[in-house]
Amino acid sequence: MDRIAKVLQFLSWPIACGILVALVILQYQQLQRLNRRVTEIESVIPPTITTKSYAEAIQRAAPSVVSINATSVNVESIERASEDRVNFYLGERLSLGSGVIVGNKGFILTNFHVVDTLFDAFDTEVTLSDGRRTPATVISYDKANDLAILHINMDDLSPIPIGDGQNLAVGDLVFAIGYPRNIGQSVSQGIVSALNYNPDTSLSIIRTDAAINPGNSGGALIDANGYLVGINSSIFSESGNFEGIGFATPARLAVSALEEMVSEAIEANSGYLGVLTGEALNEQSSQLFFGVDHIRGMIVESVDEGGGAQRAGIKPGDVITRVEDTPVIDGQNIVMEIRNKKPGDTLTIQVYRNGKTISLPTTLGFGPASIIGQ
Repeated sequence: MDRIAKVLQFLSWPIACGILVALVILQYQQLQRLNRRVTEIESVIPPTITTKSYAEAIQRAAPSVVSINATSVNVESIERASEDRVNFYLGERLSLGSGVIVGNKGFILTNFHVVDTLFDAFDTEVTLSDGRRTPATVISYDKANDLAILHINMDDLSPIPIGDGQNLAVGDLVFAIGYPRNIGQSVSQGIVSALNYNPDTSLSIIRTDAAINPGNSGGALIDANGYLVGINSSIFSESGNFEGIGFATPARLAVSALEEMVSEAIEANSGYLGVLTGEALNEQSSQLFFGVDHIRGMIVESVDEGGGAQRAGIKPGDVITRVEDTPVIDGQNIVMEIRNKKPGDTLTIQVYRNGKTISLPTTLGFGPASIIGQ
């Protein structure tokens, strides 16, 4: 009996090892089959394609592109009243376009044909991408290059970053941002189709197949990094709709023209405060309005929306008592003091309000008749 037990004891270890080896072989075979199955599945599933997004570039430029509503005055019909007399009948129509904020001083680049009208009777309103609206003043224009400069009195603007058009090449990806057909801001994608150069090798015209529809004129043409490379200007079309051939003024040319036109407009115009005042206060009117007889100055009846006075905090009912160091005796005092200043200059205006005298730093703007044409 002991002998049988010893034999079984002797054989138990090899048997156990054999069983373990068999289990390992079975698991290995199962793993091989599983790996083959995974490989087969992976060969069936298409590889994931990573698509490059240009959302960041669009977000960089879009806040700088504005909508422009302009009232265009034109001749609608002509009537011969007699042999030596002709009557012209004028009509108004709404002109829609886009513009680009350049710099942080309220200057906007657009096309001249967006705001073009008879007799320079410009009536223009700008809507920013965040929904804010404000009247705009056309301060200068260049018919030859189809460019116009608008000015708005508004804070918290988003000027567009300017790209280097010298590195632009045919085939580069570009985006047109604007307000086509008054349906809100939209973006179209295309490439640079062709580049035209001046005799001095400077870039004169950018051609693109990015869609430029009515309302896009004056908007931004940007590169894949969100930098301005052109101002969308026109299309070549027999139908009047976009057919794949659009034109843009190179950014370098447009910005250079803006800087020159702004400089000329500032030089040619006086600063504009943007207030309407009544009669100068005397002893009787001071007593009548304020219960004391010593207030002297001009009562503010209204302030222009977005004007320098409104932005400085001047309100209807205030009395302008001093402009810089000059006491206000009558309206002529205000006019002469401000005429000696230029748009963009800041001066201190003292007002009387609720029994207190307040000093308000005020930056002057452009008046409604500050037009320079080229």
